[in-house]
Amino acid sequence: MDPPPPSAATSAAVDSLSDDLKSQSINSTIRLKLEELNWDNSFVTELPADPISDNIPREVLHACYTKVSPSAEVDNPQLVAWSESVAEILDLDPKEFEREDFPLKFSGASSLEGSIPYAQCYGGHQFGMWAGQLGDGRAITLGEVLNSKCERWELQLKGCGRTPYSRFADGLAVLRSSIREFLCSEAMHFLGIPTTRALCLVTTGKYVSRDMFYDGNPKDEPGAIVCRVAQSFLRFGSYQIHASRGDMDLEIVRNLANYTIKHHFPHLEKMNKSETVSFSTGNEDDSIVDLTSNKYAAWVVEVAERTASLVASWQGVGFTHGVLNTDNMSVLGLTIDYGPFGFLDAFDPRFTPNTTDLPGRRYCFANQPDIGLWNISQFATVLSAAQLINEKEANYAMERYGTKFMDEYQAIMTKKLGLPKYNKQLIGKLLNNMAVDKVDYTNFFRLLPNIKADPAIPEDELLIPLKAVLLDIGKERKEAWSNWVHSYIQELSTSGIPDEQRKASMDSVNPKYILRNYLCQSAIDAAEQGDFEVVRQLLKVMQCPYDDQPGMEKYARLPPAWAYRPGVCMLSCSS
Repeated sequence: MDPPPPSAATSAAVDSLSDDLKSQSINSTIRLKLEELNWDNSFVTELPADPISDNIPREVLHACYTKVSPSAEVDNPQLVAWSESVAEILDLDPKEFEREDFPLKFSGASSLEGSIPYAQCYGGHQFGMWAGQLGDGRAITLGEVLNSKCERWELQLKGCGRTPYSRFADGLAVLRSSIREFLCSEAMHFLGIPTTRALCLVTTGKYVSRDMFYDGNPKDEPGAIVCRVAQSFLRFGSYQIHASRGDMDLEIVRNLANYTIKHHFPHLEKMNKSETVSFSTGNEDDSIVDLTSNKYAAWVVEVAERTASLVASWQGVGFTHGVLNTDNMSVLGLTIDYGPFGFLDAFDPRFTPNTTDLPGRRYCFANQPDIGLWNISQFATVLSAAQLINEKEANYAMERYGTKFMDEYQAIMTKKLGLPKYNKQLIGKLLNNMAVDKVDYTNFFRLLPNIKADPAIPEDELLIPLKAVLLDIGKERKEAWSNWVHSYIQELSTSGIPDEQRKASMDSVNPKYILRNYLCQSAIDAAEQGDFEVVRQLLKVMQCPYDDQPGMEKYARLPPAWAYRPGVCMLSCSS
């Protein structure tokens, strides 16, 4: 005999219980111990490995990686700083940072259960010249963790010892550079810029000798290790190295491309003709590039567009990477490898934070968009050599880079000025004025929303909202600025947007706080004396860069005079 059908009340109760369980499932936070992390390690299981186990500097052939374990000596390692935000994406319980063995595990002295450590093989163009094999010379990937959202996150220790790719170096890192990388990784994320992340920073308890200025005067500095986190640390050079070795290794390029698309661009494998992702190249023969018929063409175009968007976001906040070699270009469009980076203080398009780059300023602030395109062209050349894309598809990728960059950059600058639409002449004149008078880039844009869209403002009051950044300018320059502000107000007045609404919108894209080099140096000086609180407080401020944060105003101040000494605003690659 069949059971009676459930009553409406019973059905409602079941539905309610089901909804409650779903809600609890959605709202519950997964908090794992280190031993419970879900390691997947696809890189080492799906790609060719180095058959040689010797951990000595050498050329590694026909392989994407070498298995190698961390080997840095430690003596009572200490946890300097950590990111609960990164722990959250790994589903890691923040209480794990309190474990006594946490510094041991993230200095590499004690292994993480389930990890399979390796160093990646890659090459690259350095300052425009092919440099051959480079690779992870002091970074060792522990493996990949899959979180509860099935997102893949690679954990990597930087500064944990030699690998076959270390060449003549020791594979170690110092506290100075490690603090900079840890803080900037997190600061860029909270600025809304794609970046690798940093889970934690530990000291090793050992000293490392470094000649910071390459002047023959090395000194001992505290050693440290950063745990970097990204969905992948693959770079343009990861593909270049294999293409550079001739036909025999082109199959590795193809395998690596397939691996990358499978795990990091899976949507490209699901395209079909119905999506009609095809474009005219704009050439006289009106050729068509059909991205649905070649996933590799769609891939290189997406890499180009991600890179263009990334560089545009750098230009928007005044960030200069400093070492845009092809081995420092993420295939995922992330900011990667924080070496001699710097944010603009006084606006100078030719600013470079890298002493090595000073002669030609190849990687200066103004050159970054062009360098991004040059690097994309090198990446496209590799895929062409592997016969994954043709010449038209390669050219189209570079065309898309240019279009995407201009679209993104114009949109960013329009928002920064609170304009109703992009105005090339107005923005160009502004940047020229800022360069002439060396105006602080960040503070200027943070003050700009204080200008009212009122054409009736008296001439002698036009510059009052900007007086804190227009320092020591004479009569002629005041006139130039007054003319610009007058034109700016005229443009604003056409939008009809209330001043307060416009200010809120502008404040959301113009940060009050950026990781200025002198702030980093203050944190470094304290940490080298054993005081880590300055690093932790600076991280806290950088996690809310667009908020006013009452009481934190000192972190938005202009650099003091001491900030211009060698080693603070200008840095080398020695770290």
